[in-house]
Order: sequence, then C-alpha cells, then structure tokens
Amino acid sequence: MKLKCLIIDDEPIARKLLQEYIEETDFLELVGVAEHPLKAAGLINSTEVDLIFLDINMPKMSGLDFLRSAPNLPMVILTTAYGQYALDGFELAVVDYLVKPFSLERFLKAGMKAFELKQLKEGKSTNPKPEADHFFVKCEGKIEKVMYDELIYLEALVNYVVLHTVTNKMVVYLTIKGVLEKLPADQFVQVHKSYIVNMGKINTIEGNMLHLGNTKITMGLNYTERVMERVLKNKFIKR
Repeated sequence: MKLKCLIIDDEPIARKLLQEYIEETDFLELVGVAEHPLKAAGLINSTEVDLIFLDINMPKMSGLDFLRSAPNLPMVILTTAYGQYALDGFELAVVDYLVKPFSLERFLKAGMKAFELKQLKEGKSTNPKPEADHFFVKCEGKIEKVMYDELIYLEALVNYVVLHTVTNKMVVYLTIKGVLEKLPADQFVQVHKSYIVNMGKINTIEGNMLHLGNTKITMGLNYTERVMERVLKNKFIKR
C-alpha cells in the first residue's frame, strides 16, 4: 500500500525538497503539487489523495484557514518555518507538524505516522499476524519453504535477494522491496536499503550496529530512529 500525496506550498525550494523526500520513500507516491490551497482544491476533487503536506504561511489563503474551511480533507502534515502554530495544527487534528528545515529522518517519522493511521482506518493492524508461519520461494529450480522464525536476515544483492536462515542461505530472484511487503511487520524491519532483519534475532545493539549472532549489520542513517523505536518499543527497561 502507498499513500498518495499532495504538496501545497508556495516556496519552490520547499516543494522540491518534499518531492525528493516523497520519491525516496517506498510507501509514499506523489500525485500532485500546488502553490496555494485555491489551486489544490481541484486536485483534491479530481485525484485520489491520502495525505497532504501543507504549508501554513501562503498568499491568498493560509494553510490553517484552508484546514478550517475545507470539510473532509485527507490526512494532513503541516510544514512551516514557524513553530508557534503547532497547537493550532493539532487542534485541527493534523497527523504531524514539521518545522522547516526538517531532515529526511524526521520526514520519515511523520510519514510513518500517516501510514499507520491509514492502516488503522482501513481496519488493518500495523503489525499484522501472518496467516501462516512460512512462505515459499523459487531457488535453483526448486520451490523452497522458508520458516519465518528461521529467517535471520535478508540481503539485497544487485538483482537478487539472499535469504540467510539458521541452516543455510538461498539466493532468489526477487527485490528487497517485494519481499518486505510479504513479511509480517511485527517480526521483520528494514534497517538499511540493502538489509531486512528478524527483530527476534537481534542480540545486541551497539551504536548503529546490530549483532545477530556472529553477524553484524550496520543500520542506515535514515532508518536508525525508526528501527530503534520498533525494536525497543515496550521492551527496554531503564532506570
């Protein structure tokens, strides 16, 4: 599932940055760009939109006025250079509030909030349980069964994915993105553009390094915050 996104911002540089961030995020898809809310109204009525990245200070109509006047808007993430409007935004039930300039990491965190909210609205669990405890892949001319609990991590290798299990490894003609979509979200997490790990197999976290038995995997800079939140949530005991 992808969230269809609309950018409403009067600043060309801000629009360009948001577009780049959206294009780099697997679960987001850009469907429109508008310089101010009046130009966006037609896009919202004619195009399926799940999420709006909305600037506040714009000519003709501010983002907050647009929120107050437009009924039944999609989810909204406010983007602004001014932090004093945060309370107004949350009173209007926005998903998140990004203060410019914001990093890709902060953008991803806001995007994931919207993604999880969309799943909840559709009656889907953000951590769905798999219908089975295994899946099948084609490897070296045979169809092989892979148990979720035996899969330690997955590694992208050019046009292939290497599945590292407790007993062996299999090289399959798949994409890392395609495999991730089929894995149970409560058990596996992408930690780098080239790696997915079984959270239950993580023994130690050392800086940005994950230890899975004798294997060490480095977390990507843009994934670290999300991975730490997923791995440690409700499990980290500290004083």
